[in-house]
Amino acid sequence: MTDTERPGSTPGLPPTPPPYRPQLGPDLLPTNEAEALAIGRQHFPEVGSPDGPAELLVHEFDIGYLIQTGWPAPEDPNARPSEPGGTNIVISKIDGKVSFVPNFPPESAVELHHDLRNRKTS
Repeated sequence: MTDTERPGSTPGLPPTPPPYRPQLGPDLLPTNEAEALAIGRQHFPEVGSPDGPAELLVHEFDIGYLIQTGWPAPEDPNARPSEPGGTNIVISKIDGKVSFVPNFPPESAVELHHDLRNRKTS
C-alpha cells in the first residue's frame, strides 16, 4: 500500500499520517492493595534477600497507596539501625505515577505527598 492509497489520503497532498493514539494513562493502574504491592516490589530489593527488606507494607489512602519497607530488628536493641533513613513510594490511584517520599510514619508520608502534589498543581 502506498501513502496515497492509505484511507483518508488525497492525491497531490502530503500523505495522511498514521492514526495517533495518545497514552491516556499508565500500562498498570492499581485498583487494590495487591496490585499496588506488585508495582512496589519493582522498586525495592527482593523481600528476605541479603540487604533487602523483611517485608513490604501497603497503606491505602484517598489518592494512592503508600508502600513502606519493614527491616528486620537489629540483634542488639541499643545498636544503631544498619539502614538509617531510606525512602518509601507512593503509587497514584489517579495516573499510576510513582513518587518517592522519606521514610516517615504513614500519616506523615501521606501528608507530605499531598503537600508536594498540591505545590505541583498550584
